[in-house]
Amino acid sequence: MKWVKPTQELLDMFDDLIPFAPGTEKRKMFGYPCLFVNNNVFMGLFYENIFLRLSEQDRETFLQIEQAKRFEPTPGRIMKEYAIVPSWMTKDMTLLQEWIKKSLTYAFSLPPKIKKKKK
Repeated sequence: MKWVKPTQELLDMFDDLIPFAPGTEKRKMFGYPCLFVNNNVFMGLFYENIFLRLSEQDRETFLQIEQAKRFEPTPGRIMKEYAIVPSWMTKDMTLLQEWIKKSLTYAFSLPPKIKKKKK
């Protein structure tokens, strides 16, 4: 797959969507901006898409939304807790922020991830 840079508009939107929560940290993953809490990623960009990490129940509901799909960064490698936000949802900020809040809540419920020491 060819690496695709997100548009400046999507990068700006991503920054505007960052929730104000203690411990939220912006870092890169796969070369794209992502948001972490307790070292667990809960939201990010990949190519021209926003992805969210959701609980099993929320993910099942989310995947019923038109054009929502599982996050598959490379063909055949599905990241089971993650889903791609449909592009139309970026026009409905209220709905998108509700799902971001669910993603953040789920990430806070996870045990803190211990960073691996560099060799």
